[in-house]
Amino acid sequence: MNASAWIQLAAFLLVLFALAWPLARWIHAVMEGRIAALRRVERGLLRLAGVGADVEQGWLRYALGLLVFNVLGVLAVYGLQRLQPGLPLNPQGFGAVAPDSAFNTAISFVTNTNWQGYGGETTMSYLTQMLALTVQNFLSAATGIAVVIALLRGFSRHSGTSIGNVWADLSRATLWVLLPLALVFALALAGLGVVQTLDASRQLVTLEGQGQTLAVGPVASQLAIKMLGTNGGGFFNANSAHPFENPTALTNALQMLAIFLIPAALCFVLGRQVGDMRQGWALLGAMTAMFVVAVVVATAAEQAGNPRLAALGVDAVASATQSGGNMEGKELRFGIQASSLFAVVTTAASCGAVNAMHDSFTPLGGMVPLVMMQLGEVVFGGVGAGLYGMLVFAMLAVFVAGLMIGRTPEYMGKKIEAHEMKMVSLAILLTPLAVLIGTAIAVVVEPGRAGIAAPGAHGFSEVLYAFSSAGNNNGSAFAGLSANSPFYNLLLGLVMWVGRFGVIVPVLAMAGSLVAKKRLAPGEGTLPTHGPLFIVLLIGAVLLVGFLNYVPALALGPVVDHLMLWSAK
Repeated sequence: MNASAWIQLAAFLLVLFALAWPLARWIHAVMEGRIAALRRVERGLLRLAGVGADVEQGWLRYALGLLVFNVLGVLAVYGLQRLQPGLPLNPQGFGAVAPDSAFNTAISFVTNTNWQGYGGETTMSYLTQMLALTVQNFLSAATGIAVVIALLRGFSRHSGTSIGNVWADLSRATLWVLLPLALVFALALAGLGVVQTLDASRQLVTLEGQGQTLAVGPVASQLAIKMLGTNGGGFFNANSAHPFENPTALTNALQMLAIFLIPAALCFVLGRQVGDMRQGWALLGAMTAMFVVAVVVATAAEQAGNPRLAALGVDAVASATQSGGNMEGKELRFGIQASSLFAVVTTAASCGAVNAMHDSFTPLGGMVPLVMMQLGEVVFGGVGAGLYGMLVFAMLAVFVAGLMIGRTPEYMGKKIEAHEMKMVSLAILLTPLAVLIGTAIAVVVEPGRAGIAAPGAHGFSEVLYAFSSAGNNNGSAFAGLSANSPFYNLLLGLVMWVGRFGVIVPVLAMAGSLVAKKRLAPGEGTLPTHGPLFIVLLIGAVLLVGFLNYVPALALGPVVDHLMLWSAK
């Protein structure tokens, strides 16, 4: 990695932390209901909905409310897609979305995955884009924030029975955190050239005299929340590589910052919630260390280029291009460095927006975003989901440390006992199980193999990437896989649901168990969970448990692909 790439990475992290620190103060105050004016508005709205804002819930009732809320979201998004021909704001006259695609899209946007097997600008009406997809971008992100706040209450409270009110938490996250940020960011994006209109597509004539259709629409408003909410579903099929969605290097930088902004701020919220900022800095340190390593590996692999082009004596233009790195599938206005950084940011978080074709990355460069997802997207991660995923690994780390010294493990003043470890096991293992079973089925049965265009190891990588993206609620794709078929739409939809709520329910169960325990003062035998030793232990737990689940599958895909590429040099 050259000097300019290091400067870009350092500047990105410095600006991110500078913005995340004050945002954390706001999120903490809002989610704990400390702003009286907002509380009055909130009580009025919840009273209209028949909900008591001050009535707190145990973990089971909280989880059931969250599940019902999201199931209703699936039904609403599915219905709007199927009924869009008869609904307004459809200037292009798009027909109903196919049942299997509508099912996949509904699950995808409700679970914060935003996997898209269709071209957004050629499939969805403006009403569907705004009322179904954009609304779910807000609500799925609010779900993640609500879950992590409930878990933090489990650590900060003691001898209690409740973890909050799910309806109040969802309202606060949506109205006072996500909506103001999205409004400001959408205005900034529109001012910088991102399209925002309800006009129909433009019919133009090119210099060669040929007709061309330019799709436009309410892009900036959807783009703002898709980044801030780590959703990733783009208005355009080309996503953040499209010039109407990401026109300049400045909009590209702002989008990357938006993806990490709330996940980074939530680490500081953790410190404020438990009364020890060192705990938040420790998790942020572990995330940052893994993120920097991933960016270095991905950028170096892409800057190295394809060794076969020069070696096989291809034309001078291709050789010159690869001598400067692998520019295949990347936008010239971003280049290798910004494209590599974006790829790691979007897959470390559960965003899935892309500004380059990951399928065109070198094998090792493409393996980095794949591994970022397979770690459970805990390296900053999705809004809320990244932090509660990292806290799950933190409890695993202190449990392992407790086994080594023969002491009941503690984390942030709470004992981590058998029940918590059962829930930790479920939260960690259900997603890899769904991903690997789905991948195995897809490469064995004929409907799955029919979607694979690339032969051999690379084709396997495309399938593994698709299921890793679905199971970890990312939504990005290698793009070489033809996944818009009934087989993939249904199977990927099921994997998305398990990957989302197969983690959320155990996390809320942990919150309910922890909130009932007393907070213990640190003793002489207590493992400090805020220093360099714990950070190393935490990174080790993430890599050993999160990464080793996928090593055999990675060996069959990107590792073989890399060895084949370089052995042919």
